[in-house]
Amino acid sequence: MVANANTAFATWRSVPAPVRGELVRRLGEQLRLRKADLARIVQLEAGKIESEALGEVQEMIDICDFAVGLSRQLHGLTIASERPGHRLMEQWHPVGPVAVITAFNFPVAVWSWNAALALVCGNPVIWKPSEMTPLTALATHALFEKACAGMDVPAHLNQVLLGDGTVGAELVASEGVPIVSATGSTAMGRKVAPVVAARFGRSIL
Repeated sequence: MVANANTAFATWRSVPAPVRGELVRRLGEQLRLRKADLARIVQLEAGKIESEALGEVQEMIDICDFAVGLSRQLHGLTIASERPGHRLMEQWHPVGPVAVITAFNFPVAVWSWNAALALVCGNPVIWKPSEMTPLTALATHALFEKACAGMDVPAHLNQVLLGDGTVGAELVASEGVPIVSATGSTAMGRKVAPVVAARFGRSIL
């Protein structure tokens, strides 16, 4: 799984950011087309009322819109230098596969908040959903695959990793995953943070 993500990273990182943004725009369009269908799966699997489920999918659409705009604004500062005839320039680089571990109570929105931004920044995504909500993850991934159709997108750009907490723990400990975004209990965060920090990774909790 991580090896596949790193293979995708080798290609995706060199794709211009506006092209990466186009993929996210297409994902947003797929979500608009299938909003009611995905919301219904959220209802059935996570037990949300209809308005909450529809609102969660709308949040996915909204973050796609935001990320598309961001894809044309990934510029850095040009800074004056004390060295005559020189300027300093910031340049942002993608870092590699981003692990996204999501909780059952927001089964799709949290993935999108992380994935939309990771993708426009040039990073592949490995999604470990709650073992209580695998169907929402698979349905969302199917829409992502539809968005990829017709584009020159590397395989394994977004992967879904199903399983219990032991699967998530392996992902958290993996040296090949520089960023781990984990949403869940405080107890889970206390376990994740030191493991990621010990290998000099970055965590979003």
